[in-house]
Amino acid sequence: MICPHCAKNLLQKERTGNTCSHCGRTYALDPKTNSLRLHDLRVRRVAAKVTEDGSIVVTSDQLWYALSRSRLRKADFTPGCAGATLPLGVFIGCFGLGFGNSLVLAVAAGLLLVGAGFTVAWAAGVDRGFPAMPRAVFESQAMRHWRSRYGGLPPGIIDAARTPVGGTGGSAASPHVAVLLCPDHAVRVFLAASGLPGRFGVLLADDLDTVRALPGHEPVIVLRDADAWGELYVRDVRAALERRRVVDAGLPVRSVVTRARAVPYRDRGTVPEPRTMARLADSGDFTARELKWMGRGWRFPLVALPPARLLAVFTRVAGQAAAAADPEHARASDLGFMTWPGPDSPAAGGPG
Repeated sequence: MICPHCAKNLLQKERTGNTCSHCGRTYALDPKTNSLRLHDLRVRRVAAKVTEDGSIVVTSDQLWYALSRSRLRKADFTPGCAGATLPLGVFIGCFGLGFGNSLVLAVAAGLLLVGAGFTVAWAAGVDRGFPAMPRAVFESQAMRHWRSRYGGLPPGIIDAARTPVGGTGGSAASPHVAVLLCPDHAVRVFLAASGLPGRFGVLLADDLDTVRALPGHEPVIVLRDADAWGELYVRDVRAALERRRVVDAGLPVRSVVTRARAVPYRDRGTVPEPRTMARLADSGDFTARELKWMGRGWRFPLVALPPARLLAVFTRVAGQAAAAADPEHARASDLGFMTWPGPDSPAAGGPG
């Protein structure tokens, strides 16, 4: 790896204890000691990209996805696994046939089965999409070491778990043109840090109980992940708030499934329950391909969307809400008016 301080190319024996043997200075992350293969220079480069060179504030959850994106395209099963077992099985099988040894033939058959299994698993992408470092442990396995070495997170990055959602367009009693309902705390922190909710007079809420307790009947904007749970969430909100206008501002599963540049992921051991999938199937709103995608636990969370694009989406829907409440704000809805990225748009991807 390259020393982030003196730019020397360090062999593993030259960086014992995360210390450069040339300049004597320590660094935070060694690619050999973390599952995401992170090093300081890569973290700085990607952090600068997601923050638009410091022009916007981004949460560590969004940084986690940006750092994970390239690895999410790969599977742990590789052709090399099959390449090691298949030829060995063939060789041992030939040896067993030559000597008529049934035990050797049994071993060869076992190796051939294992090799075939690896080949099928690799071709089907059985292990593809699982984060090398889950979002829940990014702080403890990566950012904790960064804090210890540098005294804080990279410039422009904030820790959502340690940041309250402030600046959300006023209190529940103050005038607001709409309520934005988003169950992801990190996304609410990100939006609040941008100052946009206060600018448009949008109140941020984390659950339905909060919305029900609010006076008035302003429209409710739902911002949610693209997955089975997100699709059901917006339907449940509409059912619970029958007398209020509910705007689905989330990215539809259909858009993710058909967009080649989108990089979804799966959490190990987490798939929708059969009753969840039955509700989605009964709705008649999804194709067989989309139901299969959701049923296997694939998801594209809001933190995966490029931060600048997420701000543009909020600007669009909040601006429209403000314009509906007050015609004088109509111009605000035009500023930054952007739709979700098309399949050929560079913004459909993300930092890697």
